[in-house]
Parts: sequence; C-alpha cells; structure tokens
Amino acid sequence: MYTVTLEGYSESSLPERARREAEDRFRRTLERSLGGPEAVTAAYKAWQNAEETSESELSPEIMLLARQWQAGATRAYQSGFTGLGENPEAWFDVRLER
Repeated sequence: MYTVTLEGYSESSLPERARREAEDRFRRTLERSLGGPEAVTAAYKAWQNAEETSESELSPEIMLLARQWQAGATRAYQSGFTGLGENPEAWFDVRLER
C-alpha cells in the first residue's frame, strides 16, 4: 500500500540494518497512531489533498484526516529517528504504491 524510505544518510554513515530498523520504527508508529496500513494511506492522501487545496474547499472529513496525518507523522518521525543522532538533512520519504 505504501513504502517508507529513510533518505539523507550515506551508506557509509548509516549501516543498512540501522536504516531498516529506523524505517520499521517509523512505519510501526505511523500505523499504530493512525489505525493500520489502510488508515495511513487514507490520511496521507487527505494530507496531500490539503496541501494542494485551499482550506475553504476541503470537507471536514478531509481536514480531520489531514490533521491526523500530521500528528501521526510527527510521532513516527520522532520514533524513526530515535538513536540515529542529529542529521538535519535526513527525512522519511513516504510513497503510495500504485
């Protein structure tokens, strides 16, 4: 349904195992926060929609899902980066599978 990839670290600065563990922490936290993989996909789509549309044109349901995405993603970022140290260039890339 979706993929998570940790970006911004070179292979020499972060071993593959640590990268996979961080991606797994991010994914687990996101799914726990939002209610599973299907809910992650729905909330992410709503957030994308909210980013591209004025607030006055969005339904209350889309706004709620977009806010849930923001809250869940914040928790997931914190969890995913646990133990990795500071790297302002790093981020988790979330992509929906087509």
